[in-house]
Amino acid sequence: MAKRGLGKGLGAFFGEEIVQEVAKERSEQKAEQAEKENGNVEENNIDKTEERKTNQVIQQMVNESGEIVIKISKIEPNQEQPRKDFKEEQLQELAESIKQYGILQPLLVQKKQDYYEIIAGERRWRAAKLAGLKEVPVVIREYSQQQAVEISLIENVQREDLNPIEEALAYQRLMQEFHLKQEEIAERVSKNRTTITNSMRLLNLVPEVQQMLIDGLISSGHARALLAISDPKQQLSLAVRIVEEHLSVREVEKAVKALGKVPKDEKKVNKDEALELIFKSLEDRMKTIMGTKVNINRKDRNKGKIEIEYYSESELERIVELIESVQQESL
Repeated sequence: MAKRGLGKGLGAFFGEEIVQEVAKERSEQKAEQAEKENGNVEENNIDKTEERKTNQVIQQMVNESGEIVIKISKIEPNQEQPRKDFKEEQLQELAESIKQYGILQPLLVQKKQDYYEIIAGERRWRAAKLAGLKEVPVVIREYSQQQAVEISLIENVQREDLNPIEEALAYQRLMQEFHLKQEEIAERVSKNRTTITNSMRLLNLVPEVQQMLIDGLISSGHARALLAISDPKQQLSLAVRIVEEHLSVREVEKAVKALGKVPKDEKKVNKDEALELIFKSLEDRMKTIMGTKVNINRKDRNKGKIEIEYYSESELERIVELIESVQQESL
């Protein structure tokens, strides 16, 4: 008796209709299981949903230049940026311009923990707040601390937004904190080395004079002329004169030269009084001996010359005989 083959498939045992029904049921179960698993994945990632949406929104907002628009409340100034002095009148003027035309150049910022820190554009940010803007255009970049300082300095220097002391302090920080040489700083800000040197010399002014320079009461030319005065009181006194008398830079230079002569005159007047008395006593003793006027002219403590005056030929002979007698006694 021939054996029945097993290769005829499940349909040979259960019928084709039953097999198809079971296959359909399994297919539906697999589809349902896959949908459930997808749902579980979404539930497990629910905490990241908002972050994904935020990133998607940001990506949608990015244009060809990398510029995006973010809330102004999310932006904070860099506490270590070179510029500290923002004139209210100029900010108001910029705010009016922003109201009419918007911010023409985006702010340069970098992402911090929960905010964006301004690298360049704090003046625009302040003016935008005055103008009532809720959002501002920005470009987000990542920079090291040194790069952030350099970029902020370069922008402010090129726009001439820094006062002379702010600029000098920024150069000083690049040298002291980041160990840059003056040549390297000059290259970065497109200035010559002498300009950097002269700028940093302003930090040698007394604090009161520095503040007068910051406030615009004196110019950089005035300040450089005042650097020749080492005495703090004299430096401040002349700075006050500049403001009160509206002195030009040339007039200040002349005044500084005049001050420079004072120490020499005082040195002549204030000679060692004890030494003067000694030489005056010697002159008097010689006058008594010689019987005529005698002057001791000294170059220093050890050198000089003696002048003996005579008023007739006979008096000259007498003085000579007197000197000869002194010589003979010494022999």
